[in-house]
Amino acid sequence: MKNRIKVLRAERNMTQAELAVVVDVSRQTINAIEKGKFDPSLPLAFKIARFFSRAIEDVFQEED
Repeated sequence: MKNRIKVLRAERNMTQAELAVVVDVSRQTINAIEKGKFDPSLPLAFKIARFFSRAIEDVFQEED
């Protein structure tokens, strides 16, 4: 699954650690999601999308 978390974080000048605190996961989890090594649970994906005030499909895209 591709995602735009890194870009959205950069727009807010936010670190992985800061985002991790907001969505209540570890920095390592955010890193793994950004690199596509880990797919977030649906609740976590919604939490991240809501934080960035985006629709979930604006943050996460299925790979072809």
